[in-house]
Amino acid sequence: MPDAYVLHRVLRKVAEWALLAFFTEIHVIGGENVPQRGPLIATATHHNMMIDPAILSTMFPYKRILHFWAKASLFANPTVSYILTSAGNIPVDRKAKDRKQLFRGTLQSLSHGHAVAVFPEGTSYTEPRIVQVKDGAAWAALEYAKLVREHPEQIKAGAERVVVVTAAIVYTNKTKYRSTAIMEFGPPIALDAYIEQFMSTEEGAPRAAVKRLTATIEQQLIEATINAPDWDTLYAARMARDLLWGDEKAINLDEFVAISQTLVDLFSTPDLVPNFISIRRHLLTYYSLLQSTGLSHAELAALPLPETLDPNRPIALPSRLFALSLLVRDSLALAVRLPFFAAPLLLHTPAYLFARVGARLAEDEEETQAQNKVVFGLLLLLLIYPATFFFIWALLWYTPMGALAAATLVVLFANYHNKLINDNYEHAKRLVAAWRVLVGLWIPKRWDLSINALSQYTIPRVPPENEWVDRSRVKPRRTSSAPVSGTSTPTGSQPTALVPKLQRERRRPPTRRLIRHVLRARVEAAKALASLFSQLDRGPGAESTRVCASAHLARAFGGQVEEAPMQDTDEGVEALFELIGWRSAREVVAYLRARGARIAALEERVKADWAAVSSEGEGDSDAVIGDAEKDEDLVWVPTGQ
Repeated sequence: MPDAYVLHRVLRKVAEWALLAFFTEIHVIGGENVPQRGPLIATATHHNMMIDPAILSTMFPYKRILHFWAKASLFANPTVSYILTSAGNIPVDRKAKDRKQLFRGTLQSLSHGHAVAVFPEGTSYTEPRIVQVKDGAAWAALEYAKLVREHPEQIKAGAERVVVVTAAIVYTNKTKYRSTAIMEFGPPIALDAYIEQFMSTEEGAPRAAVKRLTATIEQQLIEATINAPDWDTLYAARMARDLLWGDEKAINLDEFVAISQTLVDLFSTPDLVPNFISIRRHLLTYYSLLQSTGLSHAELAALPLPETLDPNRPIALPSRLFALSLLVRDSLALAVRLPFFAAPLLLHTPAYLFARVGARLAEDEEETQAQNKVVFGLLLLLLIYPATFFFIWALLWYTPMGALAAATLVVLFANYHNKLINDNYEHAKRLVAAWRVLVGLWIPKRWDLSINALSQYTIPRVPPENEWVDRSRVKPRRTSSAPVSGTSTPTGSQPTALVPKLQRERRRPPTRRLIRHVLRARVEAAKALASLFSQLDRGPGAESTRVCASAHLARAFGGQVEEAPMQDTDEGVEALFELIGWRSAREVVAYLRARGARIAALEERVKADWAAVSSEGEGDSDAVIGDAEKDEDLVWVPTGQ
């Protein structure tokens, strides 16, 4: 019997190759929560366009075929219908008023024990949190459970019990090449607690049951993702995470989301410490300057710059030239680190360049950039690999053995490149960063950007709102901290006075003109974060200080959870409550420290770096921040020390 889903398997294999080439790792958590057999609806987050369904399909446990929703009108043509069906798609008639007609393809697929995949957010978007989860998946699940009860003869044996499984997909950096993706499956949601209400004849009962199931789905997705009340809070938490760990790869991926959410909660706490607004501002300034230069904190933290290159030290010329020659040596060694790496790198370079072109076409759509990088790069590789095969085959006189040798060589080149790219790519980025920093430190200081010109680069860029997100249905979330002056408001929107300025295309200046400002901001951000943890751990009243916490984290780590009415609820649906959690500040500090956060070394690590220290003490660090604070006001010192 021919495979009914042969195209799905082919596309899944191609997607797997593409994803493994783009991501360093796709880490799966909770795969045991997915049933190996039987009908299920997988509800996944959708923040990265085609990358999300590709990850969901390729990494789904037991290699189960996933059936995605597609518009029913596309199935009208027999040829297109065969292609879509073979790819695993099922029709959804969105114009149908009868839900049984709407979900007919879904119900039929579930009745055969298949797995259906749904993105309940309705569209791919970039926001600091999950902003909407629609009811479609809940309606489909409960309609099927109702069908099982009313027409059991239409259900195949073993397909009588459907479950809903959430799949939260989180990216360490969803647009960055060689980043990491994490997919976590939540506990299966049985429908026993909802079906009786759904089948009730009481007015509004079915809709209420659907809302309750949707709320459960949403809660599971929220618990497995990173959610911040606004962009400033998310960016401050990201910057703190980078400063505490140095490199995101140092964090256990099983705990990446929990650690990130803990930091988000920390920076969501109002009036956490007296200088809290100042601390956030320093972190956001450093984050924004890194955005503007294209550098990362990990690259700066691993600079291969010996102290003999410090332009502020009276080093003898031979020693300085010797140190410079070491940097040149490391740079040259990069091109010849491995005997044959230059050849596969050269072969793949056109694909890299074409992928960057694809990303630039979606500069204002963060959720589209990775998709374009993968698709554009893959398309070019589909041209490069066959061309390379025929070129090598021609050199071997088009013989049968030559064809085998050419195909083998191309496959080896591709695998060799993928296995060795990580170390070489990271090494290359750090060396490039080292040269950029070195040039920036050695040029005359008068070439640096003025404070007035710099100000536009100290405000983090906020992605534009997605027009496909239904703002009227977005549930308001409690915000817990005042906006930082000159940055985004707690709702994620920009202050009115700043919108025209921030919406304009801002040119990226030469990095050399920003380097001293970046390194100075790095010092100030490290001091600020050290001050925060010092106050939380040893400051006055530290033993009683509480930190905002996501409810699931508060429960997991001995905190407290309170109920508060939601700020809005749907008419006719029972009142829902928002859970507000709290954790002890000292427990949070201990939690982060136990998971590798280098809190004690924050300031010392930066102070030991001559490149950072040489950019301090020039009298304009406060101007960069836009505040009149002094360092002695920023860093809290415990009494008696």
